[in-house]
Amino acid sequence: MPRIRYEPADDVCEAVKALTKLDEFSHIDASRVYCVRSYGARTSAIARIYGTPRAWLAVGRQPEYLIEVIAEKFYRLSPTRRLEVIIHELLHIPKTFSGGLRPHGRHVNDVKVKSIYAKAASMGIASNTIRIWRSFGSPSRSKKRAGPSM
Repeated sequence: MPRIRYEPADDVCEAVKALTKLDEFSHIDASRVYCVRSYGARTSAIARIYGTPRAWLAVGRQPEYLIEVIAEKFYRLSPTRRLEVIIHELLHIPKTFSGGLRPHGRHVNDVKVKSIYAKAASMGIASNTIRIWRSFGSPSRSKKRAGPSM
């Protein structure tokens, strides 16, 4: 069974930082949102978000989140669609930034994603974020073979 490989996704973290300038995400502390890309994951998902387990919170850990993008799927998307995927994942973070996650439905849906993307585009955040992917480029195949860096 092939192993899943992980590596930091600085390009995704830069997009998260840019998006937290929007009012919709002002409750998010970008310094406590970590981003990784995975290779070899067997999932239909393009990206996933993980919250902080309650047991970790019980021993004094601060709430943190991890966004995982599935490299084989995420980097095939257009830069616009990538940004929409990240917006979707950020919508799972509740206003309380408690370590928990919101389910799909009232707060996490395609209508909200499109609305927030339109706002990001009107403020220039979308175009700046798309430039980030152009400057970072796509992850190279050599990185894929390098194995986990975490």
